[in-house]
Amino acid sequence: MAKPKVSSDWCAGCSGCHMSFLDMDERLLELVNLADIRATPFTDLKHPDEDGVQIGIIEGGINNLTHIEVIKRMRERSKYLVAFGDCAVFGGVPAMRNFFDLQETLRYAYIDTISTDESGKIPNDPEVAVMTRVQAISEVVKVDVFLPGCPPSADAIFYTLSELAKGRMPKLTGDLLNWH
Repeated sequence: MAKPKVSSDWCAGCSGCHMSFLDMDERLLELVNLADIRATPFTDLKHPDEDGVQIGIIEGGINNLTHIEVIKRMRERSKYLVAFGDCAVFGGVPAMRNFFDLQETLRYAYIDTISTDESGKIPNDPEVAVMTRVQAISEVVKVDVFLPGCPPSADAIFYTLSELAKGRMPKLTGDLLNWH
């Protein structure tokens, strides 16, 4: 039987969750025996473009229209979608800007302060253009597994991915998630 494919991508956030993935250390070798790791921090391939992914991992909050495309594509191609880290689960740090007026914030960032862009304009690039508010992944697509933490522990990541690779839904406990 073929090993399940694991693929990941990310939106707005710090990428700390992907770094925690690498904290699995030698357990990565055990995971490689269970799953075909296609696009993850292990392979450093961003925005995977293949079908038939059994386990899709998405990190970060949704900040722009490009992020919506990324998560919809991952949802369509994945049997299981894992919201990976606090930013993906509830918006996390990127969602802190939801408490401020977006246009005032952009004007301050691009016009009222010293900037490398001397045009005196707010950029109009789809990669930069931000939505009115940061959203959690589950506000746009169905999420099968929520893996909270900033970042989630390497133990929680390994457990979640190995259970899904074995065809079982993980049962995440407070101890595994470092909730004491």
